[in-house]
Amino acid sequence: MSDLTFQIIALVIYLVAMLFIGWYAYRKTVNLSDYMLGGRGLGPGVAALSAGASDMSGWLLMGLPGIIYLNGLVEVWIAIGLTIGAYLNWFFVAPRLRVYSLVTKDSITIPSFLENRLRDSSRLLRIVSGIIILIFFTFYVSSGMVAGGVFFESSFNMSYQTGMLVVAGVVVAYTLFGGFLAVSYTDFVQGIMMFLALIAVPTVGIFVTGGFGETADSIRSIDPALLNFTTGASAIGIISAVAWGLGYFGQPHIIVRFMAIKTLKEVRQARRIGIGWMILSLLGATATALVGIAYFQQNPSAALTDSEAIFITLGQILFHPFIAGFMLAAVLAAIMSTISSQLLVSSSALVEDLYKIASKKKVSDAIVVNLGRAGVLLVAIVAAWLAWEKNQTILDLVAYAWAGFGAAFGPLILLALFWRKLTSMGALAGMIVGAATVIIWDLLGRVEEGAVPTPNQEFFGSVYEIIPGFFLCLLVAWLVSLVTYKPNAEIETEFDETVRLINEDK
Repeated sequence: MSDLTFQIIALVIYLVAMLFIGWYAYRKTVNLSDYMLGGRGLGPGVAALSAGASDMSGWLLMGLPGIIYLNGLVEVWIAIGLTIGAYLNWFFVAPRLRVYSLVTKDSITIPSFLENRLRDSSRLLRIVSGIIILIFFTFYVSSGMVAGGVFFESSFNMSYQTGMLVVAGVVVAYTLFGGFLAVSYTDFVQGIMMFLALIAVPTVGIFVTGGFGETADSIRSIDPALLNFTTGASAIGIISAVAWGLGYFGQPHIIVRFMAIKTLKEVRQARRIGIGWMILSLLGATATALVGIAYFQQNPSAALTDSEAIFITLGQILFHPFIAGFMLAAVLAAIMSTISSQLLVSSSALVEDLYKIASKKKVSDAIVVNLGRAGVLLVAIVAAWLAWEKNQTILDLVAYAWAGFGAAFGPLILLALFWRKLTSMGALAGMIVGAATVIIWDLLGRVEEGAVPTPNQEFFGSVYEIIPGFFLCLLVAWLVSLVTYKPNAEIETEFDETVRLINEDK
């Protein structure tokens, strides 16, 4: 058999396994809580790897190794910032959100938690946050479909649209039928695949390039600065890179995993597993890039057409085609795990946070679950339509969507969990200011292709928009809450109950 045949067999095995997991989860899904939150029954391993896999996407296996391959270790600061942010998110947000979301009327989405926590009778907070989630995640899902189409186009010479439809079809199938459990179980498998692949490629590669010493010498022979963490970096650049970690507190598709963990005691186990997975995976991605630099320095006849394909190319060089096929499947797993999580959160915003408010009728769990499935299909269709022509503006939007969610929701989640006096008016004002700041800041820093940036454009372009967005949201939410705060016995009781349950577990 040809190399391509082996690789296709490996990919087919992976895709069939994802569909089987979706069918298994479908049989365990009964009500809306099951469909949207897995009945709050996730074990620590599944919760941890599901959060990690849905977070990292193809950036972990393609984007990060690719940029380090080009520029060296100076690009690692984003990974450092993300690791710090993820740890703080697990340590501070996870246990409180797990308890508080249950205390506040068993909230199963982030918008419903904010509404219930703050007793927002106007429902504006839930509606606005639901709309923000729905809009941004539709574009996020679309960008994932673009990545899937490009993956099949570059790896198998398949047409872009056909590849996109394959990815979309499989992800929609297991997400639509199996809901949160299917997404979490597939994320768990996909997380393991990503982890093993990122450990295997640099481990084997380091032997091929002659060990640590010879590998480092080969890199230095090209440019010693490639092994330096600060060469070419400014203080503002490093701060902006590390500031990526601020985004974690406001990512709905990540923090919803905290709400779904089975018990509070298991949050600590999940944190250890999740952070361990993340650190080793990021080290593996970094090592893959460094091994790639050394390998192509030692083998000048070998060709690398795209720096972002360094992981895929090394996998095909170092392993049997069948194993290399699973390396390709790991890249696809990274893409699909993020699409499925974002589809489900978009569906929950559409049904739980918008439809239920618009409709005054009481409907059965079975009907609401089917509406959730219809929501998944609707968002997927719109996302596929947006992605059909490989529209570059979608990918541009995703570049600051992380900042948008982090600035709009992150400060509010922290204040809602740790400050009694946050009000619905404060949260609404902070959310709007945070999201608007990110969008305006990004626009002020954009430079038309071929144009010389003005000093103002250079300043706005050099500072990551999450920094002003996050802190302005925090400031506005705090100030408006101080002005509009009125004591509420129910809110005080729930806050005290959450603190009591957290302290009991220590």
